[in-house]
Amino acid sequence: MSEANATAQTAAEAELAKLLVDSLNLEGVAPADIDPDARLFGEGLGLDSIDALELALAVSKQYGFQLRSDNDENRRIFASLRALSAHIEQNRAA
Repeated sequence: MSEANATAQTAAEAELAKLLVDSLNLEGVAPADIDPDARLFGEGLGLDSIDALELALAVSKQYGFQLRSDNDENRRIFASLRALSAHIEQNRAA
C-alpha cells in the first residue's frame, strides 16, 4: 500500500499499530503500512476472533482498561485501527 492512497496515521494510531503488529506477531506487516480506516477483521487486515482476544489483552495491559467480549459495541470498536484508537483515547487510564 503506498502512502499516496493511504490515510496518514495519527501518533496514537501509530502507537496502536505497533502494539497490534507486535502482540499478534504479524509477519510481513509494518505498523506504518496499516491504513487506519481499513477493516481489521475479514477483508482488510484479516484478523480473526483469536486475534481479537489477544489484541484486547494487549490493549488492557498497555492502556489500563478492559475491552469486554460481551460489549455490544465491539463490532464498531474493532472496525478499524482508527475506531479502536479513538475508543482507547476515550477510555484509557490517565
